[in-house]
Amino acid sequence: MYPDYASTARVDEIRAADYSRLDDAGDAYLDYTGACLYAASQIRAHGALLESSLLGNPHSASPASLSATHLVERSRRAVLDWFNAGDEYTAVFTLNATGALKHVGESYPFAPGGRFLLTADNHNSVNGIREFAVVRGAAVSYVPLTMPELRIDETRLESMLAGAATDAANLFAFPAQSNFTGVKHPLELVERAHARGWDVLLDAAAFVPTNRLDLQRVQPDFVSVSFYKMFGYPTGVGCLLVRESALPRLRRPWFSGGTVNFATVGGTRHLLSPGEAGFEDGTLNFLSIAAVEIGLRQLERIGIDTIQTRVRCLTDWVLKELVEMRHSNGRPMVRIYGPLTTKMRGAIVTMNLYDPAGHLLDYRRVEELAGEQRISLRTGCFCNPGAGEIAEGITDEDVAAALEIREDLTLARFLEIVTARGGKSAGAIRVSFGLASNFADADRFVQFVKSFRDQSRLAIGTATFDIESCRVIRDGS
Repeated sequence: MYPDYASTARVDEIRAADYSRLDDAGDAYLDYTGACLYAASQIRAHGALLESSLLGNPHSASPASLSATHLVERSRRAVLDWFNAGDEYTAVFTLNATGALKHVGESYPFAPGGRFLLTADNHNSVNGIREFAVVRGAAVSYVPLTMPELRIDETRLESMLAGAATDAANLFAFPAQSNFTGVKHPLELVERAHARGWDVLLDAAAFVPTNRLDLQRVQPDFVSVSFYKMFGYPTGVGCLLVRESALPRLRRPWFSGGTVNFATVGGTRHLLSPGEAGFEDGTLNFLSIAAVEIGLRQLERIGIDTIQTRVRCLTDWVLKELVEMRHSNGRPMVRIYGPLTTKMRGAIVTMNLYDPAGHLLDYRRVEELAGEQRISLRTGCFCNPGAGEIAEGITDEDVAAALEIREDLTLARFLEIVTARGGKSAGAIRVSFGLASNFADADRFVQFVKSFRDQSRLAIGTATFDIESCRVIRDGS
């Protein structure tokens, strides 16, 4: 079915050499959007580097400090080169993608008259920026999604971009790829927003593990990435890529060790360090940052285009298999969130399962049963409540009713309430492919889902859901 899959045979060779623990243990790992897997060779290379080096706190001129600084700056350059950033961007090392996004939120000059515009499809770490905007008097608005594919409503976006005051600071935020549906949102939106006078924040955390982001072709003002999502190791290191022209607009509300050139207690004055140094709080995780260059070499060794081809083939095959699954009475077994093809879609498949009567199956129990078969997947709302709310038609009334019933509301309790109210779900099942995925992983999951045919034992409540009403015909008609 996929002739170009043969061109990705290198992945199988590298999997056997560097990720053999998967097959040795009989694991099917399907949570690459949660965290990529690290290669054994990455750990060996990093261990050898640490074993052969004397590395000290970088904030000094000692030999050990200078060695650490050299490795940090080498990794910084490798990151900028990977994204083809040239000299037009600064790379700020952070704890993770969330830390990168918080930098933007706390430092962006939100003010009365300005606006923060974001898409309903966003990670909570982007949603949280609205709190900084509200406190400083800026207006906050969400761009809706279209049904059933859950793409950005570009008509509404155009009108919302046009409504901003040009003499104020306005920030537009969206994900390059949804971590909920896998939808790839058009990167052309960056320039369309720029043309309207907006700064643009691009959350690329779910996009860059399997796609090339070329910052010479697409030039958002701020980009957030997380390295463990790209190549598994190290954790605890992310990055904020800031366009040089946008960097002066960021004003930090505090300072810390490592971020100032000068600070005085008696005069209560401080001078923030220029460039990335003014944002890298305290002592950098310099030992782990040294492993970032090693991880990028692993991605280069496999080839990002090879990874993209492989995950596209696997994703498309799984989508086709799931859409065709039926119970004996003809009812669909699976509801897919988002597009049913891989056109402008990444290597994420999010779904819910239903019994022959149309009752929702408890995704939490599905995850438990998958775990018993050594299949690693993820369930819940994936820190992206907006996409799920729109997909399921969850209303303000649903939320208000749930809060009235339970003040100590959690996602699990909300699921029970909205399911009882109308067969809705407050979460889903997500599988995602990555740099070491193979067909056996995909087939393991498909066979697992088939085992729920004609099963009702995991159904929640008695309300039913008509999956067919949410289908999009494969040819797009």
